[in-house]
Amino acid sequence: MQIEVIINGKKVVLEVEPDDLLADTLRAYGMLSIRQGCDTSNCGLCTVWLDGKPVLSCSTLSFRTGGKSITTIEGVQKEAWEFARFLTAEGADQCGFCSPGFIMTVLAMKKELEHPTEEEIKHYLAGNLCRCTGYMGQLRAIKKYLGVS
Repeated sequence: MQIEVIINGKKVVLEVEPDDLLADTLRAYGMLSIRQGCDTSNCGLCTVWLDGKPVLSCSTLSFRTGGKSITTIEGVQKEAWEFARFLTAEGADQCGFCSPGFIMTVLAMKKELEHPTEEEIKHYLAGNLCRCTGYMGQLRAIKKYLGVS
């Protein structure tokens, strides 16, 4: 079946099967920042925005996105680069495999929460796993990026 979506601001017609997952569909259409690491909807690597809200693309059926706007890290490169500088400055950039999904979640949090507490940040990021860092560098980077103490 064909669905019409907006990917990173561009109208696109996708050919999908009823059981196709959005992560697989986006990768097939060249969005290689979409990663999968758990196959259980627990790691956050596949995070994209659907109509501006973070979703796990590995557990979202592609056909359900018809008529909606999908944003990947390719669509927010300037903002992603800005936050990535904070990650690097705090030594939290390690291997980078989880970075696209993690950054998409942080950017969504910035839009949604105003001056979040450390507990609110941790709660918002609970579904994002990183096997390289101890999370403290990431937390420092987020707090500096958001201008909270």
